[in-house]
Amino acid sequence: MTKQGRTSILIAALVLILATPVASWGLIGDLSNAAARQLAAEGVELDYVIRPLGLGPVGDRIVGLLACIGALGALAWLMLATPSRRLDSRWWWVLLPLVVAGVLVGFGWRVLTSGALGANIGAGLTVIFGGPLLAALLLAAAVAAVHHCLIRMRRNNSC
Repeated sequence: MTKQGRTSILIAALVLILATPVASWGLIGDLSNAAARQLAAEGVELDYVIRPLGLGPVGDRIVGLLACIGALGALAWLMLATPSRRLDSRWWWVLLPLVVAGVLVGFGWRVLTSGALGANIGAGLTVIFGGPLLAALLLAAAVAAVHHCLIRMRRNNSC
């Protein structure tokens, strides 16, 4: 494969991995419950584990939409590159756990930044269960990448 072909595959993989958390964040939306939002509209200060950063409703939608377009475009590019063998299909064992981890990060960010009155139980549960799951997904991706590189190194001395 040409250097340009490898670069396009690498860029598409990076776009997919980096856009997935933002896309899931945009698709999930604010997880503050309706009562909390109503009270916030009346001037009551909500409690946050992490204060949400935002560009306003329109800005947040634009960022989420652009991330969705980027993630879907990168996914399509990588899927088209697989049958033509520009992307070795074994790299999907690395990409899929990273994409799932990205969805988990986007969801976790929405939970941690949701407004509540009092304790945000979901934030604690997200950290307790999501943290180990995220670590397992990242470890699975790392093991798959190392395994794939070792196989390729044995065959032709390159990863």
